[in-house]
Amino acid sequence: MNYKVRVATSDDASAVQAIYAPMVLDTVISFELIPPTVDEMAARIAATVPIYPFLVAEVEGKVVGYAYAGQHRAREAYRWSVDVTVYIDPAVHRKGLGRALYQRLLPLLEKQGFHAAYAGIALHNAGSIGIHEALGFTHIGTYPEVGYKHSQWHSVGYWRKPLCAVTPPKEIIPFIEVEGV
Repeated sequence: MNYKVRVATSDDASAVQAIYAPMVLDTVISFELIPPTVDEMAARIAATVPIYPFLVAEVEGKVVGYAYAGQHRAREAYRWSVDVTVYIDPAVHRKGLGRALYQRLLPLLEKQGFHAAYAGIALHNAGSIGIHEALGFTHIGTYPEVGYKHSQWHSVGYWRKPLCAVTPPKEIIPFIEVEGV
């Protein structure tokens, strides 16, 4: 499959929202209950990109997937940890796009100085677990019955991937300042 991975812009909000909305409405992959609007998605992209990467994958000029990083927790000592996620249009699942997005995202995070990436996966999602473990994430624990959606409780497993092992850590380089972006 011929694809291109690039940095997202607010102009990608409609395509990103179209991929994400069914995940919100029809699955427990996302714990949101109401899909964000296109304007909300544009605001999320714009708010993410100064500090964290937000990438999209295109096939023949159409956005078919995206991956991004975000703040792990609000307290200052967590600033070297980052949460990551990837969403792919079901029409192109299992074509290597999730892997391609993460293979671009994770080195960027390491270059920025993040110490570790974390992924929360609503259980049981064998595809998501498989891609994360294939890329070097290891399971570190599970929050049992942490979210209630579609009339039942759902557990979330957490996976961790080491990135930059510098101790003491250096300050994080904002994404907009990373060379080659």
